[in-house]
Amino acid sequence: MKKLLFLCVLVLAGCVGRPENIVPVSNFDTSRYLGKWYEIARLDHSFERGLSQVTADYSLRQDGGLKVLNRGYKDADAVWKDAEGKAYFVDKKDVGYLKVSFFGPFYGSYIVFDLDQQDYSYSMISGPDKSYFWLLSRTPTMDPALQQRLIGKAAGLGFDTSKLIYVKQN
Repeated sequence: MKKLLFLCVLVLAGCVGRPENIVPVSNFDTSRYLGKWYEIARLDHSFERGLSQVTADYSLRQDGGLKVLNRGYKDADAVWKDAEGKAYFVDKKDVGYLKVSFFGPFYGSYIVFDLDQQDYSYSMISGPDKSYFWLLSRTPTMDPALQQRLIGKAAGLGFDTSKLIYVKQN
């Protein structure tokens, strides 16, 4: 029983781990991060497959965490899909390293590793490994030069940007 419990703790701890060379931003200001973000590009995962017009909306929870409301349009079924989750800081509240859960007690990493510190107009997010990547913007579209620069940075850090899905936003 102790071995099983230990194994479960190791597995769950790994879900909030950090990929090698991915460093969360410091001077993270939660109040400036709140609100709506538009998904510009992502790596594919089953929980977002087939979705366009994807947004994430962050607000404060009464318990000190963040409420996360992800929304996207499933083109094949012509319906909106919503997923509500919760997020908490893994370490300090001024470091962009959070754990997020959409499925009960199971958490995954949410690492803000690049952020427009001046205007909070874009952010790049990693999960527990480099198969998770999101490029987010405060607006439905992003300046193409900025987008290419950020994607180039992600590629340089080891994300497979050749597999990015560019999200249609209306």
